[in-house]
Amino acid sequence: MLKALVVLQIAALHLYDVLRKRSRRERGSVTTEHVLWAVAVIAIVGIVVAAITSYVTKQSGNLK
Repeated sequence: MLKALVVLQIAALHLYDVLRKRSRRERGSVTTEHVLWAVAVIAIVGIVVAAITSYVTKQSGNLK
């Protein structure tokens, strides 16, 4: 019985260690994702602003 408990404890510690190492490798992935989304949103807003500015400029040239 003691051997089984020792084996279970070692297995649990090994699993804990593996999960801890895996989480270290993924550290910063959420931040990177947020930065990429922010860049995408800024690019889309820039395209929309450029299109609206171009349209308004063309329409103001047509005024009499």
